Amino acid sequence: MRALITGGRGFVGRHLEDHLVSKGDEVSIIDLETDVTDADAVTAAVVAAQPEVIYHLAALAHVGDSWSAPAHVLSVNVIGTANVLAAARQLEHACLVLVVSSAEVYGIVGPDDLPLSETAEVKPASPYAASKAAAEQVALQATRGFGQKVIVARPFNHVGPGQAPTFAVPALAKRIVDAVAAGSRSLPVGTLSTRRDFTDVRDVVAAYRLLVVSGRSGEIYNVCSGHDVEIAEVAASLLRLAETSLELATDPSLVRPVDVPVLRGDSSKLTAETGWAPTIDLETTLRDVFESFGS
Repeated sequence: MRALITGGRGFVGRHLEDHLVSKGDEVSIIDLETDVTDADAVTAAVVAAQPEVIYHLAALAHVGDSWSAPAHVLSVNVIGTANVLAAARQLEHACLVLVVSSAEVYGIVGPDDLPLSETAEVKPASPYAASKAAAEQVALQATRGFGQKVIVARPFNHVGPGQAPTFAVPALAKRIVDAVAAGSRSLPVGTLSTRRDFTDVRDVVAAYRLLVVSGRSGEIYNVCSGHDVEIAEVAASLLRLAETSLELATDPSLVRPVDVPVLRGDSSKLTAETGWAPTIDLETTLRDVFESFGS
């Protein structure tokens, strides 16, 4: 299968490329050299690659940063998605586009709403989440309006080695490693009471390929473990791995204006239609993340 990954040199893109190559796929990549908001540049790149499937990962993905530049996030995440879809329509052969969204689109939910299925109401609470909700609609409209083959993946939090320390888990791991090296007694942290549904990125990319093979066009699929974990528990696990007992001190600069208290998803639709199930437990993931900073 000829595959094109947009944003292919990012955290998820690198893991996805490795997985696709292991399955015998021919992989092309576009990244920062191609501005996804430039329709002509995107079309040229897609036509040159002649893919049978496009994994559209290219996006501004940091929830916290989206508060300071909402218009830019909307441009990249929404217009970029529209441009990739339009470029795929220029190919002479059918090309499936897997559009990667985010569970952040569900917004602030209560205990009675959990676990979240694909039919749950979408209530984005951050500019990033709003951009992903809009990108989903652009993707689904392409199916309804153009008859285009499009699948939307809604991953919950995914972590693993190679993730930038601007995200919660690798940020904690790196700060712990740095604090131990510096002989510090305390560690600055953001909100620790939030709960997230974590899946290893290597399981997530396996789900993406399975969706391409077995998913249905015009459908949305959650990609998640089905278990939520408090960030405080993640911090405690990382401290155990570091064999240290740093005091955790809340730093207001690390607290987001609005933070979704809890997210836990239902991936039964994905499992029923593709056979996917996560294979890597959270402790293994955290150890791999910690060792990527501690080695």
